[in-house]
Amino acid sequence: MKRWMGRGVLALVVGLPAMLFLGAQLSLDRGFEHAARTQALPLLSPETVDGLVRVQARNVEFRTRVAGLGNQGPALLLLHGFPQTSILWEPLLEAAAAAGFRVAAFDQRGYSPGARPEGAEAYVISELRRDVIAVADALGFERFHLVGHDWGSIVTWATGPAHPDRVISLTSLSIPHPRVGLMGSNDPSRSPPLYVRLFQVPGLAETLFTTGRLGLLRRMYGSTPPLHINEYVSVFSEPGAMTAALNWYRALPTSFADPTTFEGAVSMPTLWIWGKQDMQIFHTPEIQARMDEITTGPYRSIELDAAHWLMQEQTDAVVEAILEHVASHSGK
Repeated sequence: MKRWMGRGVLALVVGLPAMLFLGAQLSLDRGFEHAARTQALPLLSPETVDGLVRVQARNVEFRTRVAGLGNQGPALLLLHGFPQTSILWEPLLEAAAAAGFRVAAFDQRGYSPGARPEGAEAYVISELRRDVIAVADALGFERFHLVGHDWGSIVTWATGPAHPDRVISLTSLSIPHPRVGLMGSNDPSRSPPLYVRLFQVPGLAETLFTTGRLGLLRRMYGSTPPLHINEYVSVFSEPGAMTAALNWYRALPTSFADPTTFEGAVSMPTLWIWGKQDMQIFHTPEIQARMDEITTGPYRSIELDAAHWLMQEQTDAVVEAILEHVASHSGK
């Protein structure tokens, strides 16, 4: 009896991972339909005003949503996080363009089929920061307001202080400055959160997220509109896409070991919007106090009755707060 039980446990230990891996492989879109649709998009041109285009920067192409490029107002650049794309920002794109801003949101490195290099070293924060400036250059955004959510917030915190001559203001959704928040970079002995460590294991997170027609990934999005979920699934169904997105996490040790990643004062006007139902590691009282210290320019914090997906859960409140922030710091 014990022998049969032992064999059963062994079969489970060996068989379950194999089944999950097979399920993940069968869930992949090996026809690369999303990449084909992206390649069929028009390139950004001087005549582009609104829509979905390809933007060439740094010898790669970023899938980009633009709105109001014919306006005369200030520029606004929007950065998504994991596991989303620029479709996240559609309500803000529409509202900001209607308010006279020139607005763009691009699918970042790894998410854009035309900008998906291999290897975690290609996803260090310094590379992501260079992408922001290169895309801004391609769009003709000499100076711009920068808004990010989740990982987009981390890139925002790195880009603003490094380019105070380019970035007019910062807005971060959900994520506080990395020096005081998520990774505890001021304390080398502090371990990353469990989910970050999980994402950093090659192959494991890819399998869990992709198996069963990306069932776990679909369930993560909560009240996200079905149209948005369909886009996310079409991106992450392609071979290599989930690995590229997870490489942002896998490059974190290298990024945080680089003292230049977050150097410079946060001197530009800054807005931090966070949800009180989000994981507490993002908004402890200590983090709140230290955010006041690390932002040397005008700083405001807004608490919302929401969890992590602020744009989906509190769309109107988020859009209103961001537009008020950028308008009040745009000068004429």
